[in-house]
Amino acid sequence: MDEGELVAERYRLESVIGRGAMGVVWLAHDERLEREVAVKQLLLGDSPDQELGTATPEQASAAAMREARIAAKLRHPNAISVHDVVTHGGRPCLVMEYLRSEPLDAVLVSRGGLPPQEAAAIGAQVAAALAAAHTAGIVHRDVKPENILITEDGTAKITDFGVSRAVGVATVTTTGILAGTPAYLAPEVAGGAQATPRSDVFSLGATLYAVIEGLPPFGIDDNPIALLHRVAAGELTPPRRAGELTELLLWLLRRDPAERPTMKVAHEALSTFAAGRSFPVPRSRAPTVAMPAPPQAHQTHTPRRGLLIAIGAAGVALLVGGVLLGVALRGTPSGGAAAAAPPSSTTTAAPSTSQRPIVAGGTCVASYDVVNSWPGGYQVSVTVRNDGDTTLEGWAVRWRLPAGHGIRDLWNGRLTEDGAGGTDVTVSDADWNTTVPAGGQTTFGFNATTPGTPNTRPVPTITCQPQ
Repeated sequence: MDEGELVAERYRLESVIGRGAMGVVWLAHDERLEREVAVKQLLLGDSPDQELGTATPEQASAAAMREARIAAKLRHPNAISVHDVVTHGGRPCLVMEYLRSEPLDAVLVSRGGLPPQEAAAIGAQVAAALAAAHTAGIVHRDVKPENILITEDGTAKITDFGVSRAVGVATVTTTGILAGTPAYLAPEVAGGAQATPRSDVFSLGATLYAVIEGLPPFGIDDNPIALLHRVAAGELTPPRRAGELTELLLWLLRRDPAERPTMKVAHEALSTFAAGRSFPVPRSRAPTVAMPAPPQAHQTHTPRRGLLIAIGAAGVALLVGGVLLGVALRGTPSGGAAAAAPPSSTTTAAPSTSQRPIVAGGTCVASYDVVNSWPGGYQVSVTVRNDGDTTLEGWAVRWRLPAGHGIRDLWNGRLTEDGAGGTDVTVSDADWNTTVPAGGQTTFGFNATTPGTPNTRPVPTITCQPQ
């Protein structure tokens, strides 16, 4: 296809505006209806699926029709619409709505990350479209920043349902290709399971995480097999910049799909947060999401075009049920990559280790809970509550770390260590959660290391002081 060509005696090609795993997208002019459209020609000869790459025109057209039927099911203000499917030069083309916009990954490069409330507003719009897709039996399977378009007025639309699969409808590929970006895949999909609506929920959470933190939740890696290991093991680095959105974000990113909200509930939660109100997040029955941070967690958090866009190109096609993925998840990553965390069967959720709250000054109440554990470490969530009648203007929680224990990662607070061996610990408010209204609460958390056995998780005595 070349500039100026007329497709289907109707669509005049103007310029290339995008390239994806299975096609090139052109800006075109619909000469019949006098409107701009996007024309996506499928590059079957370049497909990573060998059978599809050598498909007959009839097979290619059938694949395109399946893709079009899936996408055409969805009509939503926050999803790019498919208008038509035609054949040009023996190759199928999808004719889609053209939106003057920027992909979200480009927005991040220009702005350097978004504040939590703005990220939640974008996430709410995308969740609304995905909820409608799930109702229609469609699973997107490739939710990521580059597949979300943002207009000047802040409208978000999700695109590229070409790699999605409708429940009960044949897949576009024929040899088990999973189209998806490893950095944003749900752990169960990285492990070879079929994608479900709850997998899209995880991918949306991973996208919002990257929007805020500047890196996807599993970090980045030049070795896609090592990255797959971390994704499948659920080696998630807790967010540090999400502020009050942290708890909701981690809900979307829970390892167990059954523990995640539906996309409809995710839309409600994100919309509520974007409007400046809180949304109740249920406690996890078996929390296993936040594991020891991989080395990538200590890299810079500034979004870079090479980072965000290269992630999309790093893993467009992964073999599911084939040799590559099977070896990747069972073998050892090459190049000295970080080993996977213990599988969920060996991850021990700490039994009933909640600290009875201690009140100081009549207003500041803190409770300490070990919410997850693994050999050599554990995770703690601390809730700070204001039980007084007036606003709490600052707080500090203090305790003594048991001998040999250390804090590796802390989020939503500022850490000070004093005393012999640095065992006297104080965590004070971060900038965003200094003020706690009467009857309100905030949380902070951390990952800890310990030389003890997995079930040795002492709960220290803590105090909370207003500041």
